[in-house]
Amino acid sequence: MTAVSKVTGKQMALVDTLVATGCSIKDAAMQAGYAEGESGRVSASKALRLPHVQQYMMTRVGETLGMNATVAASKLLKLAQGAKSEYVQLEASKDILDRAGFKPVDRSQMLVAGEIKVSIDLT
Repeated sequence: MTAVSKVTGKQMALVDTLVATGCSIKDAAMQAGYAEGESGRVSASKALRLPHVQQYMMTRVGETLGMNATVAASKLLKLAQGAKSEYVQLEASKDILDRAGFKPVDRSQMLVAGEIKVSIDLT
């Protein structure tokens, strides 16, 4: 039995509601069929701490982010091409290049070969 198969229908509904709406645990618990009020919120909070429920939540969050990544990429391209501010266009373009693997060289990691001598004559 896999960890995700241990998740009950009520726990799935709780997680799915949280991931889809971003509402509070109390609101998600009510929508998922937990008891009303504080006892429902407490039960839902305890359920969310269970390892198999956390694994299911991470799976759902990953799926949701993956599905919305195309929207984010499209928005980034629109900003790079048509933002009124040149600064916004520049930052969006740098972000696109960075995500494509064209990150600029980190200037703080310069290697110096050879011997360096410093002489200070105060006379």
